[in-house]
Amino acid sequence: MPADPLHSAGKPPRSAMSPPQRGSGVSPVEVRRSSRRRRTVSAYREGDRTVVLIPARMSEAEEERWVGVMLDKLAAQESKRVLDDSELAERARRLSAQYFDGRAEPSSVRWVTNQNTRWGSCTPAEGSIRLSHRLQGMPEYVVDYVLLHELAHLLVPGHGPRFWRLLEGYPRTERARGYLEGVVAADRLPHLPGARTR
Repeated sequence: MPADPLHSAGKPPRSAMSPPQRGSGVSPVEVRRSSRRRRTVSAYREGDRTVVLIPARMSEAEEERWVGVMLDKLAAQESKRVLDDSELAERARRLSAQYFDGRAEPSSVRWVTNQNTRWGSCTPAEGSIRLSHRLQGMPEYVVDYVLLHELAHLLVPGHGPRFWRLLEGYPRTERARGYLEGVVAADRLPHLPGARTR
């Protein structure tokens, strides 16, 4: 298993903004077709699912394309909203219930501003989880992965095979790890003086 990007976060990124990733949520998607809907497409969260409303006449290819577009749009909107500590703790509880049968029970989950070389940390003896403020604004699936990673440490302290088996149930583990590795790699690129940025 390659080095875990959670424990090699490098320097803080220059910008918290990241391009939205398609399907960043973990919720199932329900497509609802309407004969009254002519051109518009919309989407919203309904409980644990995402609902996409499309015109009935749309082809399957158009439906697939628009579902992707709307998932991207929702993810971008949600990534701009920062969860407070109580919402972060609630999210951790939901993830523990969904992936670990509720066995990982943190006593506290909070954002911290003093973690510049790690994305998250956990103290199993206290049951406390801390996430770097640098994750704020990143896609939901990345924050969920970091939360799950730290929740898994409440069950298995090290990074052995048993630990990684716990994370196999999360379908976006590799994608989230790749995203975090990309952030670290981008920060290490040389920055030429006077270079234009978009």
